[in-house]
Amino acid sequence: MLEYEKVPIAIIGGSGVYDPKIFSDTKEIKVYTPYGETSDLITIGTVEGKKVAFLPRHGKRHRIPPHKINYRANLWALHELGVKWVIGVSAVGSLRMDYKPGDFVIPDQFIDMTKGRQYTFFDGPVVAHVSMADPFCNHLRKIIIDSSKSLGIPTHDVGTYICIEGPRFSTRAESRVWREVFKADIIGMTLVPEINLACELQMCYSTIGMVTDYDVFADIPVTAEEVGKVMNENSEKARKLLYEVIKRIPEKPEECSCCNSLKTALV
Repeated sequence: MLEYEKVPIAIIGGSGVYDPKIFSDTKEIKVYTPYGETSDLITIGTVEGKKVAFLPRHGKRHRIPPHKINYRANLWALHELGVKWVIGVSAVGSLRMDYKPGDFVIPDQFIDMTKGRQYTFFDGPVVAHVSMADPFCNHLRKIIIDSSKSLGIPTHDVGTYICIEGPRFSTRAESRVWREVFKADIIGMTLVPEINLACELQMCYSTIGMVTDYDVFADIPVTAEEVGKVMNENSEKARKLLYEVIKRIPEKPEECSCCNSLKTALV
């Protein structure tokens, strides 16, 4: 069995965040998993003396669409490295006029509208029914929110993320349903099952939703150039935020249900 060096913190980078420019002393490693290959090699480096792992969710150069990401391999590999804290970074669309392009959202709830993904490590004979009532780590969310506000980044500290299958975007009718019926605030394609699997591995997970544009409900024409400009600006803000968050992460969480998610879940 291979022995990997222990890394307590991991960043899973989404669209626009493909490399860990905040790291020093970097090296790339390959982690072997029972579920196949991870999205890419994992970069390990240091930030303020802390070891951190970075994994691009879509692979470098964005070569893997959301429905083809090997989420189980990604999370298993991070768990093998001893990761306790996982920060997901995702580009999202806004379903609210007051959640503007360029804003960050730290969601506290999600709605799953995906259809055909691998959602669990427990395919039998051991079965786990984990509670997802409060799916995000409260302690990690607070660290991210406080760090973002200290940097002056426009940040919304609550929000419901609706996760769709992709890779297509919503129809106008769907977008109105997500907004008016489901009351979701942001929309993306990668939160599920990443968050489910992190919970099963009892890792503390939170995500940073970077708003790039309004979803189609708003009927506001959006060009690729505009989205690209916002994504570049968001990526730079995300790097600054991640640096600040990592500095503030303690050795152990103080307020968290993630760490004990399997205590009452196994059948």
